[in-house]
Amino acid sequence: MNRVLLLAGALVVLAPLALLRSGGPTPKPCGCAAPDPGPANPNAEILWDAYGVPHIFARDTESLFHAYGWAQMEAHGDLVLLLYGQARGRAAEYWGKDYLDSDKWVLRMGVPARAESWLAQQTPEWRRYFDAFARGMNDYAEKHGDRLDARRRVVLPVRPVDVLAHTQRVLHFTFVVSAPEAEAVGKHFKGDKPGSNAWAIAPSRSASGKTLLLANPHLPWSDLFTWFEAHLNAPGVNATGATLVGQNLLGIAFNDHLGWTHTVNTLDAADFYELTLAPGGYRFDGQVRPFETESHSLKIRQDDGSLASETLVVKKSVHGPVVEEKPGKALALRVAGIDEAHLAEQYWRMIQAQSLAEFETALRMLQMPMFTVMYGDRDGHVLHLFGGRIPVRPAGSYDWAGIVPGDTSATLWTNTHPYEDLPRVADPPSGWLQNANDPPWTTTFPSALDPGRFPPYMAPRSMELRPQRSARMLAEDDKVTFDELVADAQSTRMELADRVLDDLVVAVERHGDDTARRAITTLVHWDRLADNDSQGAVLFAEWVRTLAGGAAYDDPSFFAVPWDEKRPRETPDGLRDPKAAADALSRAALAVEKSWGHLDVPWGDVYRLRRDSVDLPANGGSGSLGIFRVTGYQKAKDGRYSAVGGDSYVAAIEFATPVRARALLGYGNWSQPGSKHRTDQLELYSKKELRPVWRTRAEVEAHLEKREAF
Repeated sequence: MNRVLLLAGALVVLAPLALLRSGGPTPKPCGCAAPDPGPANPNAEILWDAYGVPHIFARDTESLFHAYGWAQMEAHGDLVLLLYGQARGRAAEYWGKDYLDSDKWVLRMGVPARAESWLAQQTPEWRRYFDAFARGMNDYAEKHGDRLDARRRVVLPVRPVDVLAHTQRVLHFTFVVSAPEAEAVGKHFKGDKPGSNAWAIAPSRSASGKTLLLANPHLPWSDLFTWFEAHLNAPGVNATGATLVGQNLLGIAFNDHLGWTHTVNTLDAADFYELTLAPGGYRFDGQVRPFETESHSLKIRQDDGSLASETLVVKKSVHGPVVEEKPGKALALRVAGIDEAHLAEQYWRMIQAQSLAEFETALRMLQMPMFTVMYGDRDGHVLHLFGGRIPVRPAGSYDWAGIVPGDTSATLWTNTHPYEDLPRVADPPSGWLQNANDPPWTTTFPSALDPGRFPPYMAPRSMELRPQRSARMLAEDDKVTFDELVADAQSTRMELADRVLDDLVVAVERHGDDTARRAITTLVHWDRLADNDSQGAVLFAEWVRTLAGGAAYDDPSFFAVPWDEKRPRETPDGLRDPKAAADALSRAALAVEKSWGHLDVPWGDVYRLRRDSVDLPANGGSGSLGIFRVTGYQKAKDGRYSAVGGDSYVAAIEFATPVRARALLGYGNWSQPGSKHRTDQLELYSKKELRPVWRTRAEVEAHLEKREAF
């Protein structure tokens, strides 16, 4: 089952490969206030740079985690407290009925109680680190509580268990499986598919002879999907990267020796079981078993400030919690990896690793329930791992992507695959690896994995247009320069246009009316990009929506030739119904002229980057159109489209000595109201530039905004 996340109803569109130079702005002093020397010989310092990125220099690990907690509260305090309140299952008590469904989901999944169990399983060392992280948050709140929303302060004090509950809610019960997914009874999310891009390029394919790594997650630009960039420096650690806010680890990172990134993979780590109800419980192996039950008293804050109460009864079968009931039947949910309590420790070992062997030793802990791992290092190694906890499922003709009979132990899995069973490719002859949320079989060409050697439930067999665009860019460049890596990361070329535009020209010649003929002239002269000034991209996107009629852009019925596993990078292709395509172009052209006045309206006039008072032309669009730079949009009141998701943390890394890197967090590294760092990277996003990554104390001091010492 492909566990993907909804881009908040986003309407997204893409375009062709940008050939422009994307070296980014030249580093220069920020002109900020003079550094505050702070106390002599501090245990830790936070040096905030000109883009609001904290560089934490600490004498020991405990001091590092304390400062890291402080930094997250300073940049994202209101959001962190909101998320921790939800992870407790008490958000409705704090903020009202709008959070009641969230509380029910968290409690039904057992998140708070399991977090307590996870905390009890930590080693004494890691208990101290969790304590330090929470203490840093509380120390900030005690000193600067006036900077936090009064409505959120009810969550204080933060407890170490809150960190674990939040991490569990995000990873296991949002990414692996979510409340909307459970409500849809095992169906996938509807809407455009977000995800991520990841590249690892070996020295044999890089112009410098150094390994290159591209990190490029695509997520909604809000809520628990918000990224926070940081640089952590303490004895044994010097790592730069980003985490989803509220977590005490770096989820995507690099050090002086190696780095990694993640993409949402096609892993299926959860199953829905249909139970047959009987008096006293449910049928299992020919007997009636009673449900385990527990009751939760939910408090719901009313508009007048009073609290109402509601009882939630949670039923559990041997499979897991019941998520839905109807006469005679119930659905239970089983999720893999929920007994793994040491995720932060695994990622700490990953950022300490200095070789592929050390890194894989950390990976073998398998504490992360899902995600592709894409890795590169200074020694020239590259690695792709289809990571996560995958159930060892019983043989039989069961629909593991749908609903499985739950009345017999024959369908009940109890183990997960060990590391050795997972699809893995290291140092392929091609010299490159890619993943754009496609199954592991297409990570490189010639293919390095035979899907027939793995269980059929391990991963599907498919390759959509964005992964094809990803592989095309790598396969067509024998020697990738660092500047090309930066430019390719922001490519807006539409693979879909390359597949069907020539066929659309023929269709209009044969079947088109005068309006369609005017429109095809615009498309013929279009650069096939979704850049700010691309003229024709708006029309093409409208035509695709019109022809698709609400179906996915990459629906097989769209094409004359469907996707073929034997031609994975050349199919699908052509237009299945040329007359319908010509008619759709005519209708799309009239819609564009009515809305925007002319057919060649620039993409950036219609698609915008908007936050606070900033309003800039956007670039990028939907991965379904085969665009590598994904930007997701939502229609605004003025009829234009505002970006709400897509490219989030982008990092291009070259493992030279010293490491060379450029990065961007498009919506800014802070979410606290009033901060300039909510918007100060949007202009770079609009210009398709990445900013420098500063990693030495001297570089940071030259671009210092503020110093805090502890």
